[in-house]
Amino acid sequence: MSQRTRYALVGAGSRAEMYVDALAASHADVAELAAILDTNSGRAEHYRSRTATLSGQSDLPVTAAPDALERIIAEQHIDRVIVTSPDVTHAEYIVRAVRAGVDVIVEKPLTIDEQGAAAIAHAVAATGRSVVTTFNYRYSPRNAALKDAVASGQIGSPTSVHFEWLLDTGHGADYFRRWHRDKANSGGLLVHKASHHFDLVNWWIDDVPRRVFASGGLRFYGADNAARRGLGPRPARGTGAASGDPFALDLSEDARLSALYLDNERFDGYQRDRDVFSDGITIEDNLSLVVDYSRGASMSYSLNAHSPWEGYRIAVNGTAGRLELDVVERGMVAVSPTGGGVIDPSATADGDAANATRPASERLVLQRHWEPASELPIANGEGAHGGGDARMLDDLLRGTSVDPLRRAATWRDGIAAISVGIAGNQSLESGGPVLIDDLELGIAVAETRTVAS
Repeated sequence: MSQRTRYALVGAGSRAEMYVDALAASHADVAELAAILDTNSGRAEHYRSRTATLSGQSDLPVTAAPDALERIIAEQHIDRVIVTSPDVTHAEYIVRAVRAGVDVIVEKPLTIDEQGAAAIAHAVAATGRSVVTTFNYRYSPRNAALKDAVASGQIGSPTSVHFEWLLDTGHGADYFRRWHRDKANSGGLLVHKASHHFDLVNWWIDDVPRRVFASGGLRFYGADNAARRGLGPRPARGTGAASGDPFALDLSEDARLSALYLDNERFDGYQRDRDVFSDGITIEDNLSLVVDYSRGASMSYSLNAHSPWEGYRIAVNGTAGRLELDVVERGMVAVSPTGGGVIDPSATADGDAANATRPASERLVLQRHWEPASELPIANGEGAHGGGDARMLDDLLRGTSVDPLRRAATWRDGIAAISVGIAGNQSLESGGPVLIDDLELGIAVAETRTVAS
């Protein structure tokens, strides 16, 4: 076997599973997981055991606390670090890794604030190391098809984008149970979740944001909203809660979540299943933005985190026509018999119009001026996100292939994406527009724009 790239993984939560599985199995011919670092030793051991099961090998990764990152990099001869820890820690681990002489792969968002962005920019400039931000939505075939249609000039030059993203009460509610509920940890949904969306727009129209105006608030989740709707007293967490509550997550009923979180609470006290209607939530669940871009286009964007169905709608207007992408990822969330808004894949239309739900679907439509509309093909593959996750892992772990759509993202793309969310958070506080150039990100966002080859 040829020499494999040695990886250390920092952050052993649910985000880590895709990388552990790839390093232990599908990409084990070119890569190996040498170390797992987490503040919770139980979760680190969980993935160490998973590596043993998947690889069938006795040479297993060492485990350690993140405080030992530099020592682990030296002792284990690490080549690259993968950061999948909570967002607020990303900048610290990226900076420490590159200054220790290795490259980094980091889950989005790159970081959550100006200070983190500037620290990363300065560390990369000083060391010359590579930092790759993972934006798996770029690899989804439907999003790539939209990119291809825009890049090929079929609608001329983009003039405006209309973007609506709906998170349902299964997925959306989950951000209000976990560490994400505290904006100090996640930057709120404008950074943690919407950085995906802002990166897509930057990529689709090959531009960077210039000015942001935001409006929004916590209007559904949280204790005050629950009291206004008369929900009454609620248990502090979902595990062991009374059945029939669609917002209660019982970790004991999910083998994966139980093994990863419930069984390891004794190590750090972290609760994965807090009540979404409790105190202490500082992020918004309804958000609207107007974003102006450097070359003249603008975007109207909205995010709702308590929709009955999940998906997104995008329209890109141009000087020669319009593209529309409509996606239903999940038509409804069913309530399990024991309670909890469990996403039920069997909850599909049953022929009864009164009980029918939206089937999962995706449709990309092009209409040029003075021409009829036509539906453009979307070439899906096998696996998650239409095969997009597999292609992204190939790019990350085997090396970027020739790609005219330029799906692989750098830390510069990561800064361009979070700049909208950071500016949006500042706009929410001030009530006025925020210029991206006024942010202290360590690099001018105009310098992050990818020039088409």
